[in-house]
Amino acid sequence: MFEVRPTTDRDEFARALYGIQQYFGGPPTEEQVDRFNQFLPLDRMHAAFEEGAIVGGAGAFPFEMSVPGGELRCGGVTVVGVYPTHRRRGALRGMMDAQLRDMHERGEAIAALWASEETIYGRYGYGIASWGGDIVLPREWASFAQPLERRGRTRFVAPDEAAPLLQPVWEELMRQRPGTFRRTEAWWRLRTTRVPEPDKDNPARYVVLELDGEVQAYAIFKGDVKFGRGAPESTLNVREAIGTTPQATAEIWRFLLDIDWQATIKASLLPPDHPLFLLLANPRRTDYRFADALWLRVVDVGAALSGRAYAGVGSVVFDVRDAMCPWNEGRWRVSPDGAARTDDEAEIALDVATLGSAYFGATSFAQLRGGLRLEEISQGAVERADALFAWRPLPWCPEIF
Repeated sequence: MFEVRPTTDRDEFARALYGIQQYFGGPPTEEQVDRFNQFLPLDRMHAAFEEGAIVGGAGAFPFEMSVPGGELRCGGVTVVGVYPTHRRRGALRGMMDAQLRDMHERGEAIAALWASEETIYGRYGYGIASWGGDIVLPREWASFAQPLERRGRTRFVAPDEAAPLLQPVWEELMRQRPGTFRRTEAWWRLRTTRVPEPDKDNPARYVVLELDGEVQAYAIFKGDVKFGRGAPESTLNVREAIGTTPQATAEIWRFLLDIDWQATIKASLLPPDHPLFLLLANPRRTDYRFADALWLRVVDVGAALSGRAYAGVGSVVFDVRDAMCPWNEGRWRVSPDGAARTDDEAEIALDVATLGSAYFGATSFAQLRGGLRLEEISQGAVERADALFAWRPLPWCPEIF
């Protein structure tokens, strides 16, 4: 058996962090530990101990995350890893259990993560809650389907002046789409705009689009310059490109696609309903690779279902199964007024991971029924549930945490 508890000092934190970092290299440096600790407090890193030695770690950022029609406190699960000497012995389950109970006590209604492997986290109640993908677009296919009248002005900004200009655009994305987390001042400074030592010879560049007297879009990108056979074969890697309006989004992407000397434009984590696909005249040339993106775990069914808005009318009764969080189990009636326990007959039976998949509205209950992820007890209940939970635009988290 393993003892699982939060870390209490810097040394324990570093050894727990090594649970995942050892798969990428050596132990974390002093600078890495200090930097990471600024947005992941000691008591948000759980460690698994065996005979006093740390053999695994699991962290959770204290996030605020956008949900349909609002925001909720969220545990942003990160840096989860078990030492290879202790695999398949229950250390991960112990950390996941302790972490979920800790989130519940803190009042975090949901948890979210990016899964390194799709088969790991479903057993702990996480479901695929959003979809995203990568594009690899040859520049010769970068024309728009319709002429674009440019009204904005683009300008570069230095990393140390970027955060105050970029933050309002990010906040607007939170208002428009579920699945985005709020970046703190430390996050902007130490993750988004920090220039790592290996990148100092070719750092990322920051550009803002000003329209109607304010910044309405920005992009963070980096060029990989290469020449071959007398012509450029360079790649433009777009880390983020976000606009607050359709016009601003179109203009920031037109700027990126028109940068000279680029043979290919790459971008990652784009949702399936991203405007770029309909802006382009030849969207199939993006070679869009579709995959799972954010996974969501409903930590508190009542609080999570009452904390989002609903598009439809009527109600539906779920019978929720949750082996790890027994406080969630039972029947819940969901309506535009929220969620409450009920003794009424269940209309849909499902486990908490399936509920997590449906929570943002990216995956319908009809799809989940088709995938044998739920049981429809009352005919028509799935259609009513879909009318309630449907939400557009789709969720989007532009950064892996």
